[in-house]
Amino acid sequence: SVEEQKQLANVLGRIPRQPLFTEDFEISRGRATLPDKPGFVQTGESVRFSAEPVVSDWVRIRRDYSVQATFSSVQYSFSRDSKLMVETLVLRARDLKDVLEVAIEDSASTVTDAAAMLGASTPVSRIKIERFGKASIVLARCAGDTATGRPGADQSAYEPLFQNASAAMSAYRGYLDARRTVPEELFHLNARSPGKATAKPSPKALATPKTRAPKAPDAAKGDPN
Repeated sequence: SVEEQKQLANVLGRIPRQPLFTEDFEISRGRATLPDKPGFVQTGESVRFSAEPVVSDWVRIRRDYSVQATFSSVQYSFSRDSKLMVETLVLRARDLKDVLEVAIEDSASTVTDAAAMLGASTPVSRIKIERFGKASIVLARCAGDTATGRPGADQSAYEPLFQNASAAMSAYRGYLDARRTVPEELFHLNARSPGKATAKPSPKALATPKTRAPKAPDAAKGDPN
């Protein structure tokens, strides 16, 4: 509705574009296995799922705001599995009487190098505002169905909201140093994965060279000199 569009625009406009963070921060990485059908897919939808579990690698970065009154913290996450890469930016509000948090998300179905996606500035595809004591407001892009040729819905009226959210996502990739941190953390995650062979130096290479003392002359043989 028009009222919901105003609320979305208001919250997106309050996202700090010149944030001041505290010295505290958190960077974490991990791997998650999703063996079941995703809960957001409703029964009856024509979606095929593989029997194989979905394994996702993820990286999270969190910072706290120092002086801004609207939001208390921001968390950026990047996840990648065999079929999808997803970026999510979540800002948690300081005043719980109005908005609890705002989440901005974009995704890419073509799985490439993480640095390539981060450098491409993928446009936002979903915006969610979670409110205290009220239903959440969600705006998502409606893509057409390539299999049936059905076009997507006309969302031109919402394009300024998507552009505003995409600008915020692009800005916070820089503020949180995601373009450098995410590829580095994924590299370390894969390097430490169980079952991956790593070259180990030979015991001979690890041995510390020792200086041998001159051999004492044999008393039985006498002094050769």
